[in-house]
Amino acid sequence: MTSARRVLVVEDEAIVAIFLEELLTDLGHEVTGVVSRLEEAMARANDQNFDFAILDVHLAGEDVFPFADAIAKRGIPFVFTTGLGNDVIPERLRDRPTLQKPFRPEEFSRAIAALVT
Repeated sequence: MTSARRVLVVEDEAIVAIFLEELLTDLGHEVTGVVSRLEEAMARANDQNFDFAILDVHLAGEDVFPFADAIAKRGIPFVFTTGLGNDVIPERLRDRPTLQKPFRPEEFSRAIAALVT
């Protein structure tokens, strides 16, 4: 396993956020926060307390892409999660890993391992 990293979870569905927290903890990572709204995420865009992020594409009717752009500029890796398919992701961000909901823990584990190695 890779070394533990600090993770920010950006997810508006409470049950999914709990699931992600459990998966990340099982993988040995530390969840430093969970935010459920774009405004909350943007307030954390310059935080130094996370090494990578898990980003739900749609947060309470808003797209997460402004936050994705902000952390991409800082070189912080992230994984998108969505139930809507890759075509909702802007072309400029389609090179980022994306997990289609619902995903299995094994898929998540592989995506995270690839992200942090």
